[in-house]
Amino acid sequence: MTGPRDLPRSLTHPRPAHLVLRGGAVFSGWAVGAELVIEGEVVFNTSMTGYQEMLTDPSYHGQILTLTTSHVGQVGVNPEDAESDRIWARALIVQDLDLEPSSWRSKGGAEAWLSERGLAVGWGFDTRSIVRHVRTAGAVPGILVTDGSAPEELAERAANARGTDGLDLAREVACTEAYDWDEGPWASPSHPLEIGHDSDRPTVAVVDFGVKRSILRRLIGEGFAVRVVPPGVTADELCGGGYAGVLLSNGPGDPAAVSGAAELISSLIGKIPILGICMGCQLLGLALGGRTVKLPFGHHGGNHPVRELSSSRVLITSQNHNYVVEESSLPREVEVTHLNLTDGTLEGLSLPRAGVEAVQFHPEASPGPNDSLGLFTRFAERCREAGS
Repeated sequence: MTGPRDLPRSLTHPRPAHLVLRGGAVFSGWAVGAELVIEGEVVFNTSMTGYQEMLTDPSYHGQILTLTTSHVGQVGVNPEDAESDRIWARALIVQDLDLEPSSWRSKGGAEAWLSERGLAVGWGFDTRSIVRHVRTAGAVPGILVTDGSAPEELAERAANARGTDGLDLAREVACTEAYDWDEGPWASPSHPLEIGHDSDRPTVAVVDFGVKRSILRRLIGEGFAVRVVPPGVTADELCGGGYAGVLLSNGPGDPAAVSGAAELISSLIGKIPILGICMGCQLLGLALGGRTVKLPFGHHGGNHPVRELSSSRVLITSQNHNYVVEESSLPREVEVTHLNLTDGTLEGLSLPRAGVEAVQFHPEASPGPNDSLGLFTRFAERCREAGS
């Protein structure tokens, strides 16, 4: 058991918190926010910024998120950085929680924002020890205890905690009715972003498995009109709906458990341009006859090097996934386009004859670098060529 770090002077009435992992490891700290016992799969993210984007990313549904950066909360929160309308992570674990934001963009403090939304937050934890353990044991399930219960009382529950294997979590985060999206990328005096022309906008359908708003904004920035549709949409509705292309979004859970998705995508291949992102890449790989496997502890962060094979360029990418398409399982006609330089896993695939492309990383970043924004431009070009 590791002990809690020193208390910030501003928290005068802390209460103990414990992270109990399946396998028996216990890590201790202090609690902020809801008094709960939260079960989830423990993962870590190595990004230095972007905690608001991570927490509101539907891909974190079912997971307890540990951040490796030393200080969290220093830039506060604001409406622009939310990737959805709620927090999806089950809980948050950090080393140090700053209570006073110091960013000119802040519209409030992170601690109050988290508490208002009922999120259990563990702070003062030795996050380095947690990360070292997860890197060895894998993305193991566990429970975060913030209600005063003793960790030994919950050892049995932690031993039976379930991860994301076999769970169709995408259905729990996706929309149930189609809707239009019209907000473009955020602009600022220091980083202006151009929005496409209002006239003659082709419409792209985004199949929602847990889509981030930054993806939708980027599509608007490329000159599309955007229609978000639920995962239960039919191939006839997509092929006959006047859409120029289909984007398969990111999402949480086990891609092999997403009911009907591979069948839907298989019936679209060759009929309409397709771009898959993260979960969308995994689902496309399944539709093409491949298999998905779970990585030991996943890729979560904004600094993952990926080689683009066609150009030999190295892209620094933003990633958030525990599963990946197994390269050796794909048919020969499927081209591998990107590889992860850390572990050699597949990061992109394409089927050129059918206008299909997918990447395992997040080209829209948020948070992260913008090295791969050109993927959206290429998708827009394919859609316009198919419609001409």
